[in-house]
Formats: sequence, C-alpha cells, structure tokens
Amino acid sequence: MLVRAARMDDLPALLELASGVGSGLTSLPASEERLSRRLQTVAASFAGELPNADADYLFVLEDGDGQVVGTSGMVAAAGLREPWYSYRVGLTVTANRELDVYRQQPTLFLNNDLTGATALCSLYLSVPHRHSLNGRLLSKARFIHMAEFGNDFSPRIIAEIRGLSDRQGRSPFWDSLGRHFFRMDFARADYLTGTGSKTFIAEMMPKFPLYTCFLSQEARDAIARVHPDSEPALAMLTEEGLNYQGYIDIFDGGITIEAPRNQVRSIHESQQLILATGTPGDDAQTYLVHNRERDKCRITAAAGRIAAGSLVVAPETAELLRLRAGAPVRAVALVGAADGVADPYAGMS
Repeated sequence: MLVRAARMDDLPALLELASGVGSGLTSLPASEERLSRRLQTVAASFAGELPNADADYLFVLEDGDGQVVGTSGMVAAAGLREPWYSYRVGLTVTANRELDVYRQQPTLFLNNDLTGATALCSLYLSVPHRHSLNGRLLSKARFIHMAEFGNDFSPRIIAEIRGLSDRQGRSPFWDSLGRHFFRMDFARADYLTGTGSKTFIAEMMPKFPLYTCFLSQEARDAIARVHPDSEPALAMLTEEGLNYQGYIDIFDGGITIEAPRNQVRSIHESQQLILATGTPGDDAQTYLVHNRERDKCRITAAAGRIAAGSLVVAPETAELLRLRAGAPVRAVALVGAADGVADPYAGMS
C-alpha cells in the first residue's frame, strides 16, 4: 500500500469514494466541480506555489493494483481567508446568598480561536480495505509529511471529529439549534459546508453566548460526543498526542482535538535516515517511511530495522518508494509504544 499526493487524474476515483461516504465528511463532497477545483489547489500546494493561507493537501492511498482506495488531507492554515468557526464550551455561574440561589449554566461561545491552525481532514478508507494497518498508514502519512516540511504548516494541529447523527443523517444538535436559523435538515447543511458555504451558514447563527439549557435534552447529550464510526480515529489521534480542549463543531456538536505540532508523536519521533536494502530480520518493526520529496512524495508502511543511521528494508519497499539504497528517507515507528487502539478508517471531517 502506498500513500502519495492526489493528482487531477484521480478525480473519477475520488468522486466514487465521495459518493459512498455519506454525511459527516464535509471536506470530501461528491461534487465534480468542487473536487476538481480542490485538486487544482492541491497540485499547487504540493508544488509549493501557494502561501499557507491558501494551501490544501490531499493524499490518496493506492492498493497493490494502483487503485485509489482512501484519502486523507490537511488544510495548512485554516481560517486565514474565510473565518473558521467553532463553539467553545464554557460555564456561566449566577448566585444570590439572600435568595439561596446558585446556578451553573453550561454555555456555548461562537469563536474563531482556532484560526491559523493546520486542520486534518478528509480521512476516508473504502470498506474492503479496512484491515491490517491501512488506516494508520493513511492517517499518519500526514504527520510524517509535516515533519519533513514543517515550514509549510502551523505550529498548532487540529482535527474536527464527527459528532452524533443517526442512519438517516439526523443530528440532534443541529435539530435543536442550527435548524431554527435555516429551513434545511442536517444532511443538506452538511453538504453545503463541503461545497464552500460553511462560513455563510455560521455567520447567520447567533453570535451571543448560548445557554445549553434552552436546547433539547438529546442535543445537550450530543455536545462533545463522537460518532461511533469515528471512535477508532479519535483514539489513534489521542495516542498521537491530540486532545480535547473544549471546542466543538457548530453543526453537529462533535469535538475538535488539538496539539502543538512538535508534540505529535509521529512528528517529534521521526528521524532522517539513509535507506539500505536487505533483510530487516526477525526483530524488525513496522515503520512509516517517507521519500522526503514534496510533490512526488511517496509514503508507505513496511518492516524495517534501524542500524547505524540507516533504515534497512526489503528491496521491494525501496522499489515502491522509487528509491535506491543510499537515498535519504524520513521514518518513524508506525505504532507507538502506547498505541493499542483499533485501526482508524474514517470519521474526521
């Protein structure tokens, strides 16, 4: 399996993948026009032709037959061209000694606090390939690319995790809040956010703090909750060092997790090594390996062994990376010492 930069000729495969995603993955809409424009931006981003404010990176996962079976991406600096909205979960306290009244009211504050952060997005893997370590390869490829080209990304990394919705695409959080300002259901609003209308929708919503007691009980229960399909992705990112700091999505109430870039395990533990070919040996472990190229980046997960500043891999691994022995690579253990969660497949918008 190989991760590489998405290209314009991937459009048909990406459209097919997007059509099977369903709700919750707003950055991979099943829109030919939208995806075509995105791929143009992606090509310019990998070529280093765009400022961070406009850069958008999309990777694809190829199987052994060269078929595109998954995607993952990142926006280099979210919110520097259009506002990036989220709710911050807070608390308002009212008290009166004479009346013996003391109340704590959870509140939601609309904000742009996450502006400028690198936002992980577009993680999706087709169902037949949801096995082995494919999900980890697809997700963590972004981190090792950021480790190699740190100046292209923000010191802060965030990821919006899909919130609760049912099989019909109904979101209790949206139904109790956002729907009152727009005559549309959650599935429609979800689609529009993926086609560039998220800022417009956000700016139509109330700016003042919202007391959650005015929401339905079902909506309150959905705040900072994660969709079951997204739990493996959340657990993997948590093991990498990202965590919840009180920010939620304005549409479905799902959490946003974050971390300083240099504290993400796959970034700060990655090493620059020299590629060597041979037999990794019985004590080999699985490494995430990057060929250290920008627009022609090739990333894979393979058995390897580090010895004297070199990474020893099988000849077929070097061939997949289109490298020869002696070439520089960046590598990190695919699974960290504390990482024991199931392989992540989808769930981040």
